[in-house]
Amino acid sequence: MPLVRNSELPTFQRLVKEGRQVLDPERAAHQDIREMHIGLLNIMPDAALEATERQFLRLIGESDRIVQIHVHPFTLPMIARGPEAQAHIDRYYESFEDIKEQGLDALIVTGTNPVTYPDIGDRDFWQPLVDTLQWAHENVTSTLCSCLTSHVAMIHNFGQKPTWHDDKRWGVYTHHVMDCSHPLVRGMNTKFDVIHSRHRDVTKNQFKEAGLHVLVENADVGVHLATSPDGFRTIFLQGHPEYDMFSLLKEYKREVANFTEGKRSDYPPPPANYFNEEALAIIEASKGKEFPEEALAKTLDNTWTDSARSLLATWVGLVYQVTNMDRKKQFMDGIDPNNPLGLI
Repeated sequence: MPLVRNSELPTFQRLVKEGRQVLDPERAAHQDIREMHIGLLNIMPDAALEATERQFLRLIGESDRIVQIHVHPFTLPMIARGPEAQAHIDRYYESFEDIKEQGLDALIVTGTNPVTYPDIGDRDFWQPLVDTLQWAHENVTSTLCSCLTSHVAMIHNFGQKPTWHDDKRWGVYTHHVMDCSHPLVRGMNTKFDVIHSRHRDVTKNQFKEAGLHVLVENADVGVHLATSPDGFRTIFLQGHPEYDMFSLLKEYKREVANFTEGKRSDYPPPPANYFNEEALAIIEASKGKEFPEEALAKTLDNTWTDSARSLLATWVGLVYQVTNMDRKKQFMDGIDPNNPLGLI
């Protein structure tokens, strides 16, 4: 399902330079293929705004090669922006009001840095996001919530408060599929890697108490993937399938810089299962010296993107099967909103 360059968003040019497929609008107009419109609500801080665009667009664009996908990035005014990020948003992002008017087939909502904004229990601050998720539940075929957005939804919509852990849960963890019969995971490996990077956690019991379906989990870091009671209209992720090979490396570099600048008292432990023995030796030898980013980058392996791409491809395909041809309507005629995949 190739992305269509439906705006001048610089991320499209960046993806083309990487050798990824992005369809020219003129060519797209002459293809007799049903198009899809996916919103990308980006609430990441300024420093990660464009990187997050690229990460999610890569996954969407490489999920299949048939349907034309139009991506509509937007954000919310609750997020304070610096001049450069605001200029990017003003030029390339759409307004939520326009998106509501035109409609969407599906929606992806990014996570964000929990230290940057008020606690997720602050209803006044997070109300615009809660309202957006409610609009999507009533108007969009399926919404995929990433990390902190899942936690906001769990506390404000299901009364399940995530637990804060001072020790960050981050690294690459092997997960298992808990319900192979669900269409979202039916074609995936039953065992695969996922990246986590978070301080908060919603437990498996909390997901179940809320009536949600747990599909993928790890014994150490808990649930990665769950769905709303209807099985599809909201997808909850605690992990980060969108992360590229260097995302955790850059996060680790920031944590080391925080130690060097006196913003944290301890030298940060490396992300679990991410660095090999050679990399760990480089880290140990570099303490007190310049961070060896280039040397570490050469040691990395990516063991999670195939499963992430599979999940996004299946999700997009399932949306395609049940969404209405009119993007302002939620489902095809005859689809039960409370059981859109016929699972219940």
